Amino acid sequence: MYTANRWAPDKAKEAVLTQLAAWDFRPGQSVLDAVEAVTVLLVETTVADQGHRVSVHLSDQDGQACILALSHHPGLADLDDDAGSEVLHQVTAHRPVTECGMDTGPDGRRVWAVVDL
Repeated sequence: MYTANRWAPDKAKEAVLTQLAAWDFRPGQSVLDAVEAVTVLLVETTVADQGHRVSVHLSDQDGQACILALSHHPGLADLDDDAGSEVLHQVTAHRPVTECGMDTGPDGRRVWAVVDL
């Protein structure tokens, strides 16, 4: 859990990389760069919701990692199609991303990506 401020994306990026290493994932530098960039994009999107905190959740299965950022800002309206599509387009521009998505729920905005490691 991070305070929703400008430092959150970098802190989250470091935490994700540290956890992947703890799980013995040792992808090449291009994949690590993509994981960093995707994590930053996901967290920046949730920080922009202007809540008090954001969290990042990481899971792995079958050589893939799912990175999910949650804004913890309830009552948000869905992003309009153009804004949501732009964020997801930026995420999928990173080649090891196989899936991504975004939705809002009672716990805030969720933005996620699955990355081949």
